[in-house]
Amino acid sequence: MCGRFSLASDLNMLQEQFDFLMNEDFPIRYNIAPSQDVLVIGSNGHERIGKKMKWGLIPPWAKDKKIGYKMINARGETIDEKVSFKKPFQTKRCLILSDGFYEWKRTGKEKQPYRFIMKDNRPFAFAGLWEQWVQENENVSLYTCTIITTEANELTKDVHDRMPVILQENKYDEWLDRHNNDTLKLKKLLTPYDANLMEAYPVSQIVNSPKNDIQECMTNLNSL
Repeated sequence: MCGRFSLASDLNMLQEQFDFLMNEDFPIRYNIAPSQDVLVIGSNGHERIGKKMKWGLIPPWAKDKKIGYKMINARGETIDEKVSFKKPFQTKRCLILSDGFYEWKRTGKEKQPYRFIMKDNRPFAFAGLWEQWVQENENVSLYTCTIITTEANELTKDVHDRMPVILQENKYDEWLDRHNNDTLKLKKLLTPYDANLMEAYPVSQIVNSPKNDIQECMTNLNSL
């Protein structure tokens, strides 16, 4: 699964790397948790558009927005079968930006958190889905999203048996194309990322609490 990640990168730099437009700000984040804002990129058919969305997908038919807490992740293997994800998989695919994600490895009675990043330290994009939920009897629209997961690669499997789907840069347009309804081909993109391009290191347990959104969450304990 993927339950915590960071995006401690300058917005202007992100816009240059991922080539998207955005008319709102997004602050540097060291410890993003479910239900909080994430930076999502979609397509209007002509350009990539960035938008803040809540992490935890709420289907349009949901009566209670609390369902989003149970939908922070979507399994790539069954994404075209589950009621909550089948429709957005067809037309509401997105990129969710990150520069590192956290997973916890059990060591005895404790869990040691690790941070996974790219070896070149560049930000990357999770494969995601988004939805718009309108609260009944109120003129309130909430945009939410979920991160797609797959089986672990050689690097992450020592810590967790699942990992978020990280898309290759040359597959972004294919994933974002709203007219692309070839679900079989799209599912082939939902594979473990090349472990040779990634690295991992232990971080402090201060990351365990979402209240701690500080740079120390990303500090490599091996370098102290």
